[in-house]
Formats: sequence, structure tokens, C-alpha cells
Amino acid sequence: MKAMCTAASVAAAFLISPVGASAQAFPEKPIRMVLPFPPGGVTDILARALAEKLSPRLGQPVIVDNKPGAGTVLASDYVARAPADGYTLLLAASSLGTAPLLYDKVGYDAIKSFAPITQVASVVHVLVVNQELPIKSVAELVTYAKLHPGKLNYASTGTGTSTHLEGELFKSMSKTYMVHIPYKGSGPALTDVVGGQVGVMIDALGSSGPFIKSGKLRALAVTTAKRSQSVPELPTVSESGLPGYEAMPWLGLVAPAGTPQPVIDRIYREVVEVLKEPELRERFKGWGLDIIGNTPAEFTSFLRRDIDQWSRVISSAKIKAD
Repeated sequence: MKAMCTAASVAAAFLISPVGASAQAFPEKPIRMVLPFPPGGVTDILARALAEKLSPRLGQPVIVDNKPGAGTVLASDYVARAPADGYTLLLAASSLGTAPLLYDKVGYDAIKSFAPITQVASVVHVLVVNQELPIKSVAELVTYAKLHPGKLNYASTGTGTSTHLEGELFKSMSKTYMVHIPYKGSGPALTDVVGGQVGVMIDALGSSGPFIKSGKLRALAVTTAKRSQSVPELPTVSESGLPGYEAMPWLGLVAPAGTPQPVIDRIYREVVEVLKEPELRERFKGWGLDIIGNTPAEFTSFLRRDIDQWSRVISSAKIKAD
């Protein structure tokens, strides 16, 4: 009986405390969703669609604030230093975890500085090859690369980017040697893969899709553990020649560490409800994104595993960002 009274007293104290009262009333003012990318891209469109749907559910405007720069570090550092009250959120990408491994001076810790809310979506990445290559599956790519060590080049969107790390993971697991050619973005990289200057690339479906549909590139597989909702006809790398391979670039909402759990839970619930809307799901699919919407605990576990995986790849390949 005494224990029950104590628990009730603690709960009552929380409800009347400033933190408890604030969490109950949340939100009382507009919420800022910081985005580490410039306006106009798929991630920016996604952020604005999400903000538009969240605003009426939360009863306050959700404002997208673009803060590109320093390989997404600028926005991440800004949110890490923001008040832990739920009014400043970060729509983070995979680089949240990899940037501290690639750059010498980063002012945040991907685990300690943030409170994960939910992994919104995975970005569908596709392994593609030039049409002239005699390669029609992942198994054939591995065989060809082993028979011609150093002959194949693979393109990426830049040193230290997810497409670079995924290529290095592929090389390591397949025990093949392909030469890395970094580009400044998908556009010039895909142009050279189509033109035959480079043979292989792992890239987002959103940018490589038009080349695949037009027959200018041959898609071999998706990089995720399971087949994608967006292109279910494509096998995974793992099932089509390289068992165990998994690379899942992601987008997710995080808040500054120390944000009250009731606030985290409220945002999580509303985001997940938004992600269930059929119209939004179709829009995500058209952008080459697979909806996830996992719990804060599941997102935290995933983030730890993701950082561990890429830490090993970065260390083994001795990668440093430009």
C-alpha cells in the first residue's frame, strides 16, 4: 500500500512539475523541423508534406527550416544544441551517424546528443550497371569483377556519402576490387554510367529510376534486407548473389537529448498516424521511399546497429570526407 502511495505521489509531482505541465500542454507554439538539405529536393518535398499533415494534428504550425552545409553537420549540430523541449526537431538522414566518423571536428554525438522519435522512411537504393556490360544479376557482377580485378569502376555521389559506403561494403563482402570514382551528386555520376565511362553505381531510385525505365541503365537489385514497396519486382542484393548484404539509407525524426518522453511519444503517435494515410503513402512510393514509422526504442536500436556497420566499413576502407 505504501509503495502504491509513493508511486502515486511521484506521478502527481510529475504532473504539477514544470516539465510535466509542459509535456501535458505540448505543443503551445509552432514547431520547427530542421532539414540538413537545400530546398527543392525529394527530402525537402517529403519534409513539407509531413509538416503539412502534422500541423492540424498537433494544433500548431510545423515549419520546415532548411539548414544545408558541411555534409549535414550544420543542421545536426544546430538541433543538438537547441532547447530540449520538442519545439526544434531534425529530419535527419543516415549521415547523422556517419558524419562524426568521417569528419574530424563534429560538435555532437549521434547517440548521446539526440532523442530518436521515429524512422520515417528508408531511401530505396538500387544497384545499376551500364547496359553494355554482360551482367544481368548480382551473382554475375561478382563473378565478372573477380575475373577482371580493377577493370570495373563504380561511381558514387561523393567521398563518404552513403553510395560510396555501400559500394565499399559490396567490395568487402564480395571480395572484389573495383575502383571508386567520386562525383559531385547523382546527375554527373549517372551520366557517366549511362555513357559507359563508369560501369557500376548504387544510387537512389528517385534519381536513377528514369534511366532504368528508359532502358539506359540495367537495375540488378535493391540494397535493403527486404524487397522494396516501390519496386517489388527487383530482388535484393542479398537474395540475388551476395547473401547478408544490407544497406538502408534512412530519414528519421530526432529531437535534442533530454526532451521529455511524453513529448517524444506525442510526436511519434502523430507522425505514425500521418504515415498511415494512403495518399501520403502513394506519394512516398513515387519518390522512391519506403515508409517505416517504427517506435523510438526501435529507431534507437537501429541507429546503433547502423553506426556500428558503417564504422567498420569506414575504418576498413580508411575513408575520410573531403
